Order: sequence, then structure tokens, then C-alpha cells
Amino acid sequence: MPTQQVRLDDGPPGTATFSKEPSAVTEARDLTRDFVAGLSPAVGEQTAASIELIVSELITNVVRHARGSLCALRLQARPDVITITVADADPRPPQERTPDLAGGTGGFGWPMVRNLATNVTVTPGSAGKTIRAELAR
Repeated sequence: MPTQQVRLDDGPPGTATFSKEPSAVTEARDLTRDFVAGLSPAVGEQTAASIELIVSELITNVVRHARGSLCALRLQARPDVITITVADADPRPPQERTPDLAGGTGGFGWPMVRNLATNVTVTPGSAGKTIRAELAR
């Protein structure tokens, strides 16, 4: 049985479209690690870990909660900021909910994204939404 490819489209470095499968989270993390490793000047370990965690949480939220079958990830580096953009086909904004401390059903990701990033915006559109998270470099 062939392995399903999750990354559907490679664009510029740090850009990919994924099918909305659980393995998209792993693919997105791998892309993020490669992106961060190629940054010059390099970012610190804490910033690198925060970038990876934000990507992981945003893609996980798409896989778990968003409508549609695809999501897109774009990573950009400027001299002063790293921008993470995730787009999906669901116009509904992320919903904060009480974290589940016993059942393992989540509730930690969206608050974590908002706490790690210096700026987070959610832009609804006719074809879905785009979430943009920025971190100081």
C-alpha cells in the first residue's frame, strides 16, 4: 500500500498546501524545522521552539475543527519578525474553550498561540479564514 502524500503543493520556501489529515501536522513541523534551520541570522532556541509550536497548534486546530479538505501554511522571515500564516476553508474563527485537564480533548492550543505570538490576527474571507501570527525575531 503506497504512503499517502500529505503535502500537496510546494511553493516558495516555507510554503505548502496540505490535505487535512493528521499527518499534516508532522509535515508542517518538518517544513518549519527546515525553514528555521535555513534562517540567517539564526533565531534563538526559544524562538525556534515557539515557531514550531505555533505551527503545530494552528495546523492541529485545522485538522480537528475546520471544514474543508485543505490548509495552507506560509512562513516568512523579515529582519525583525517571523510571520506564520495558516489558511483554511472554514470562515469560523477559532473558539476558545475551557482546557480539558482530564479527558485529553484539548483546549490549550489557541490560548498558547495567542500567548507565544506578539500579534495574532484572524481574517475571515469568502473562501475561509487566514490566521496570521507574528513573533519578534
